[in-house]
Amino acid sequence: MKFLHTMVRVHDLDKSLNFYINQLGLIETKRVDVPKGKFSLIFLATEVGGPEIELTHNWDSEEEYIVGRNFGHLAFEVADIYKTCAALMASGVVINRPPRDGHMAFVKSPDGISIELLQKDDALAPQEPWLSMENQGSW
Repeated sequence: MKFLHTMVRVHDLDKSLNFYINQLGLIETKRVDVPKGKFSLIFLATEVGGPEIELTHNWDSEEEYIVGRNFGHLAFEVADIYKTCAALMASGVVINRPPRDGHMAFVKSPDGISIELLQKDDALAPQEPWLSMENQGSW
């Protein structure tokens, strides 16, 4: 068995693509537009051939997408959690749970999906400004 993808519904495709591609650093691996069904499927991954996130954009939907308690978060390993969080903050992303421990942080997508960032290998030594930074909102 091979894990293929997780599907996430998004309201504003441009905002979501900006977040996942420009801010988080994923790449678009495939796109399917279905005019008859009025939806698009955009597949994103950290690398070609890796597990994907399928963004589903229903073109005219006004349905409110609510994340249930049965879904927790998406998780990504990063080379340097401090540099990653600094770059995300500089691009306007709120760090909901800062990497105070040098190991883990949480941010949210434009549609409220929690994204966990985990330091590759061992945790980095705790450092400011992260060490003193408070949580913001929920994560």
